[in-house]
Amino acid sequence: MYTYLKQAILMLCAAVLFAGSAHAQIKVAVIEPLTGPFANVGDYVVKSLREIADETNAAGGLLGGQKVEIQAFDSKGSPQEALSALQAAIDQGVRYVTQGTSSAIAGALVDALNKHNDRNPDKAVLFLDFAAMDPDLTNAKCSFWHFRFLPHTDMKMESLTNYMAMDKSISKVYIIGQDYAHGHQVAKAASTMLPKKRPDIKIVGNEFHPLGKVKDFSPYIAKIKASGADTVVSGNLGNDLVLLVKAAREAALNVKFYTYFAGLLGTPTAMGESGTDHVYQITEWHMNASPNKYEQFALKFKKKHGIEPFTMQLNKQMQMFFKAVADAKSADPVKVALALEDMRIKDGTDDLWMRKADHQLVEPLLISVFTKAGAAGVKYDVENTGFGFKTVAAIAKPDVPTSCAMKRPGM
Repeated sequence: MYTYLKQAILMLCAAVLFAGSAHAQIKVAVIEPLTGPFANVGDYVVKSLREIADETNAAGGLLGGQKVEIQAFDSKGSPQEALSALQAAIDQGVRYVTQGTSSAIAGALVDALNKHNDRNPDKAVLFLDFAAMDPDLTNAKCSFWHFRFLPHTDMKMESLTNYMAMDKSISKVYIIGQDYAHGHQVAKAASTMLPKKRPDIKIVGNEFHPLGKVKDFSPYIAKIKASGADTVVSGNLGNDLVLLVKAAREAALNVKFYTYFAGLLGTPTAMGESGTDHVYQITEWHMNASPNKYEQFALKFKKKHGIEPFTMQLNKQMQMFFKAVADAKSADPVKVALALEDMRIKDGTDDLWMRKADHQLVEPLLISVFTKAGAAGVKYDVENTGFGFKTVAAIAKPDVPTSCAMKRPGM
């Protein structure tokens, strides 16, 4: 009787453990603006991550059946609100967070997680950063708990100026940007890198304008025109980029605009014909990239949600994250972090390397021009505008060193 009872108890315990394992979830908190002026971007991020998670879960999940659950938290575009969201996520048992729309928020999350993980090593949380571009995040402020899955501002400018240096038609460059951190980082990188590669090129202007407050860019365009510039470099995004390009069109200013965010959600629609054949962007992907391993995902996403992806960094981030979980055979953040370090993925379309020294993704980049759809190399338009992006150059992985002196667990 005793032996039978003991066996029954052991079987019951095993059943409970099995049931718990079968229903275990790997939770990822998305901390993005879900209200306010950038809510459309936050909504896009959440939908993209849930599509990626759904595909993975339908294929069997991770670690023998654990499902990936995407939980959305509203940062409202504020570092303080993001920190409140982070604490709420931690209180709910989340061990992974992701964010990308703000470097200021990313910096706040890194600082908070450094402190939390020092105090709670058994409840460590890992930050998967898909788009915050401040170079300091993987340099002076680098952290073991932070992985960035996007080349930062200086890496993109390294590639962009390599391309510009080969264009002998460029002789005078005007730099203009929004008066905030990213605008200053773009200006500093461009004004430092370009003269080293092409000493004959003159920087004929380098100025900043208020962020999101300029309604008429014609005075700025007049200065650009008077400078004799043939090329403009700008880190502007959103309406500030659209109005700048439209003002140039209205003033018949025939210059090339080299940008970071011409393909950002809503920008192609607002820019329209005014950007045709003279607005360029540096990105990791666009819908007409070739080869395009993400084509079917993008088409399916657009059909379901009515909007098309403008980046595939979320897909690349989660691909590497899922692989790290599988390689570590664990969802423990420390083990996953160690599996992510120095990870390399080569499959014919991607050449991704997560640099161990600073947890910075290194990958090839594309330069593309906004032009009419239907032309060679422009199979798809964007946002039903009749215009799309055409690749003009594929740039090797940017060789930008890091100054990171990472403090690792146990040090």
